[in-house]
Amino acid sequence: MIPGKENPQKALFQIAAQQGGYFTTQQAGEAGYYTRLRHYHLHSGNWERVGRGVYRLSGYPLDLRDDWIRWCLWSCNRKGEIQAVVSHTSAGLYHELADYLPAKTHLTVPPGFRRKAPAACILHKRRLPVEDVEDLGGYRVTTPYRTLLDLKQDHGEPDQWAQALEEAAKRGLITLKQKESLSR
Repeated sequence: MIPGKENPQKALFQIAAQQGGYFTTQQAGEAGYYTRLRHYHLHSGNWERVGRGVYRLSGYPLDLRDDWIRWCLWSCNRKGEIQAVVSHTSAGLYHELADYLPAKTHLTVPPGFRRKAPAACILHKRRLPVEDVEDLGGYRVTTPYRTLLDLKQDHGEPDQWAQALEEAAKRGLITLKQKESLSR
């Protein structure tokens, strides 16, 4: 056991609980799991490998956010910072705008992001201002305004976009000024 890490199981569970049961290799190490202990838990079935450097506690309940958490953790840089933001039609689904049901997860990543998009994802490269991103613990999603802006720029189905705009305004997700700027 690493000195100062009296209960790695509790520390890792606290991290994973905020991220839908998911965690990275780096987070496991910070919780106190050294390499051999990580291998033991993986091979004994306590953990499931879901991707390169991303794991999940076995038996942890699944929910709607699972794919988003997984892909955002997949995007972590060497410092352990999440690079991806759930965006476009995936963010439209999150914010319950119109009837967006994307077949793939849409993520916005910084322009210098080098990883190849997994088959389940579509990557959009853009630097997003902090005010355009909501941090939801384990994953990030674009704000309703940024989501509508992205959807408008994608030139999707105009009726669906108009429905999303009206829905966001009606529910108070965007201001009247933001609605007017999007309507131009």
